[in-house]
Amino acid sequence: MSKVAVIGGLFGLAMLGVLVYISMGLNQYTCEVCVTFNTRTQCRTAAGANQQTAVQTAHDNACAFLAASKTDGFLCSQTPATRVACQEP
Repeated sequence: MSKVAVIGGLFGLAMLGVLVYISMGLNQYTCEVCVTFNTRTQCRTAAGANQQTAVQTAHDNACAFLAASKTDGFLCSQTPATRVACQEP
């Protein structure tokens, strides 16, 4: 086996290891957010690197189910959550 192939293989394994390490460390917070918009309520769960990211993602996901148009989507995104429950690792 050539020297270049060995170095390339080691580099590939190192990159794979870094990718797995980074992926496992990102989802530290899990939050469930409930949003009430136009008399309908939707709850969604999301995970993120920090609590703010997890809450925002769950809120956006809930609004995606509640909004019937772009205008509704904008208005829903400005609506405060009715319930937020987060878990740390």
